[in-house]
Amino acid sequence: MLTYEDCLGLSELTEEEIRAISEHEHIPEIVAAELGAYLVTTPDGENRIRRIILDDIRQAECRENLKRALELKAVLHHFMKHHPANPNVLAVQN
Repeated sequence: MLTYEDCLGLSELTEEEIRAISEHEHIPEIVAAELGAYLVTTPDGENRIRRIILDDIRQAECRENLKRALELKAVLHHFMKHHPANPNVLAVQN
C-alpha cells in the first residue's frame, strides 16, 4: 500500500503545492497528490496548478488572511521556478 509520503514523492510537487490543490478542490491531501501527479503530466496541467494557487491566493486575500496569502505566494514562486512550462499564464488571468 502506498503512503501519503509515497504519493508525494511520485507527484513531482511539494507538500505545500499539494496542500494548495487540496484547499482549492476541497479534497483530502492524498487525493490532491494524485490529482497533482496527473496534472503535471498533461499538456495544460501545470497551468491549471498555477491557476489553482492563484485562486487560493485571491481567496486568502479576500478573507484578509495575509499570512496565508504570503505563504501561497511563496508556493507559487517555487512552483513556477520548478515547473516553467508556460510562464505567460499569469498574464492570462482575470
